[in-house]
Amino acid sequence: MNALLVLIPLALAMGLGALGLFLWSLRSRQYEDLDGAAQRILFDEKDGPAS
Repeated sequence: MNALLVLIPLALAMGLGALGLFLWSLRSRQYEDLDGAAQRILFDEKDGPAS
């Protein structure tokens, strides 16, 4: 029973921390232009290393 007194607040704190990080990532525009990032993988860079 004593373990629940520690684990429940710890789980709530971790959940709130994860929610805070998710909201921060939304505000810093981490999820914008996902299609552009997926298409940039398919094309070679023009300024690549010399071969």
